[in-house]
Amino acid sequence: MKSVLAAILLLGLAGTAVAHGVSAGDIEIIHPNIPQPAPNAATAAGYMAIANGGSHPDRLIGIETEVAAKAQLHETRIGTEGVATMAHVEDGVEIPAGGTVVLEPGGLHIMLMGLKVRLSEGEMVPATLIFETAGRVEVEFMIDPPGAEGHGHADHGTAAPAQP
Repeated sequence: MKSVLAAILLLGLAGTAVAHGVSAGDIEIIHPNIPQPAPNAATAAGYMAIANGGSHPDRLIGIETEVAAKAQLHETRIGTEGVATMAHVEDGVEIPAGGTVVLEPGGLHIMLMGLKVRLSEGEMVPATLIFETAGRVEVEFMIDPPGAEGHGHADHGTAAPAQP
């Protein structure tokens, strides 16, 4: 329970954002959200906390949604010259037993590329998170207000893949 509360605090769920989530077996997804992108944006980033209350690790290995041509797990990396780039995390992300992983700006996040619809504050966007053990977990991303946590990097197509 402490890890879930810590994850909520880390996500900064203040102001108009409302916490929501879903559980599937030992996995709990906490406040899946997308800061509202600009009206003509081709990309958006998704954030959340994923808690594993079980005694064995699990791994997030995929994301599916109808609102984008492609959805991938990405990681922000800061190069030696201080330039941020995005790297596709091909092997997924381990959710340790009894632990919580936070997908947040400046770190791990879900990247939606080739948006097919305009995402507006207050909407709920369906998606499926795919885990090795928990399987397919249906979630809804809340479109949160735009702001500093938005994601506007244009170099996703050229970033090198993350190392496991």
